[in-house]
Amino acid sequence: MNLDTIKSVYFIGAGGIGMSALVRYFLSKGKFVAGYDKTSTGLTSALIAEGAQIHFDDSVDDIPEQCKNPSTTLVVITPAIPTDHTELNFFKNNGFEIQKRAQVLGTITHNSKGLCVAGTHGKTTTSTMTAHLFDQSHVGCNAFLGGISKNNGTNLLLSQDSPFTIIEADEFDRSFHWLSPYMSVITSTDPDHLDIYGTPEAYLESFEHYTTLIQPQGTLLIREGISLVPKVKGEVKIYTYSKEKGDFHAENIRIGNGEIYIDFVGPGIKIENIKLGVPISINIENGVAAMAMAYLNGVTAEEIKSGMETFKGVDRRFDFKLKEKEIVLLSDYAHHPSEVKQSISSIRELYPDKKISVLFQPHLYSRTHDFYKEFATSLSLADEVMLVEIYPARELPIEGVTSELIYNNLDPKVEKHLFEKKNILNELKNKSFEVLVVLGAGDIESFVPEIMNELKLRYL
Repeated sequence: MNLDTIKSVYFIGAGGIGMSALVRYFLSKGKFVAGYDKTSTGLTSALIAEGAQIHFDDSVDDIPEQCKNPSTTLVVITPAIPTDHTELNFFKNNGFEIQKRAQVLGTITHNSKGLCVAGTHGKTTTSTMTAHLFDQSHVGCNAFLGGISKNNGTNLLLSQDSPFTIIEADEFDRSFHWLSPYMSVITSTDPDHLDIYGTPEAYLESFEHYTTLIQPQGTLLIREGISLVPKVKGEVKIYTYSKEKGDFHAENIRIGNGEIYIDFVGPGIKIENIKLGVPISINIENGVAAMAMAYLNGVTAEEIKSGMETFKGVDRRFDFKLKEKEIVLLSDYAHHPSEVKQSISSIRELYPDKKISVLFQPHLYSRTHDFYKEFATSLSLADEVMLVEIYPARELPIEGVTSELIYNNLDPKVEKHLFEKKNILNELKNKSFEVLVVLGAGDIESFVPEIMNELKLRYL
């Protein structure tokens, strides 16, 4: 189907962070856009306000008439939609063209210079940081992001004249195999999504195949030390990067008084005294990757320095809600053991003398089954751990897999609690906090505004 000639686009799973960027894209092109999602959220409300027709019951009767003509309607689905979904089967049985989100994204970006960020973790912050560096420079960009940029208030950036499109390349369901990057960063390859891949080896093979998709004459930026042997084709340049080693790296790192300054160093470039707008240590490495991508595509040293200082971060990525002497509250999307470790370690670095309490909602039964010991080890870096039940997302329960698996493997020195999600506010009212971190990729974020209000009343 030619995306230019379709009249309407229907999304099943419209409120997903990746899907919503496509909803906004097709709205910007003047298409009739509608869709379904399981629950109403702040993001679906924003999409409705922007012109999309979204409903929350799986009912063919709720599909607008404009989306019931198979010759003029494209149906876009997320891989997480179950096969027995009523609306999905209506479209399947009536000859509609149905494409996965990543397939549509690949088509949209095929004729642009795709600057893709892949990896088990770090890709949302790195891609959003890269987009900000380009967007505030003379180069400009389009961007399809996996989080809401705090600088722009959206996950979609559009430019009339920039040849570049920045894309968060998602490995779930092998989605990133639909892309053809001009340049790509690979941040990490720690095993994940084993419900899809089966084994860590298959997961790694998926990244190896992804490197074959980089265009000849393109570029791969790969983090120093990760377990991946690239299989690039043609004359693809390969650079390494990391916090302090590799072709691109940081030097003269200064951390103190809530601020981080670095010098950025790479082949033919050194930019001194760069201030990080979001001063956490993991953003040194994320920043090196983003700055390397910007530098290699013509963003000037002055623009890079300004962009790094003015970067405000991403919603739910090390997102400070309260940052006072009396109390600190932050929300982070961390849902893999490595991410949890990095998040708590970064907080410990910022607040070495304070008690760190973590409220964690595991994401997926399969991920908990595969990594419960690793989760326990990472969470044990905190002083206090509060666990609620697993967020199932697309999965059915697995017998014997509950949050108690993590709870039972926490370090004995850690103060630990296990309670139901519905009781979060009551449980927190009976506790005192210095630094409280809400971790997880599920719906635990919906409790954060009320938690914030409770802490404000108590401490401020």
